Amino acid sequence: MKATLSPDDPMTRLFLRHALATLAYRAGKTVRGTSEAFGSFRATPDSRTTVEILAHMGDLMDWALRMVKGNPEWTTATPLPWEKEIARFFASVKALDDHLASGAPIRFDPGRVFQGGIADALTHTGQLAMLRRLSGFKMKGESYAKADIAVGRVGLDQTPPDPKVEFD
Repeated sequence: MKATLSPDDPMTRLFLRHALATLAYRAGKTVRGTSEAFGSFRATPDSRTTVEILAHMGDLMDWALRMVKGNPEWTTATPLPWEKEIARFFASVKALDDHLASGAPIRFDPGRVFQGGIADALTHTGQLAMLRRLSGFKMKGESYAKADIAVGRVGLDQTPPDPKVEFD
């Protein structure tokens, strides 16, 4: 049986918005307090820099927004300096969340919006967390099931993690 998410079901919209809030929380933890040096880090000579990964994540959010608006065209942005790329990514997440919050029609299969842009950005967030540790910019792990993630909170500023759920 194929499960589908209905674009007309309010729970679908809520699920997508919760996924975006989760992405913002996790990505925020991964990039917060880092410098341009982290933005230029690459694990190998052939791999993407962290700023290139983050730029791709912003492209994914732009694509997802175009999907829900009914125009799923892909574009690739030229990466900006690290701090500006962080701002662009969170602005892209917010634009998608704002569209979903507006009640405007979702004009693309919501399951594909999730499995494409949102899930891919979550995967890349994990890559950034790994690269952060490899580059020497320490970051604590966390039990994300206990994190204070709220629908609509999609910016870089998030509720600080409870120290009881963080670990080294």
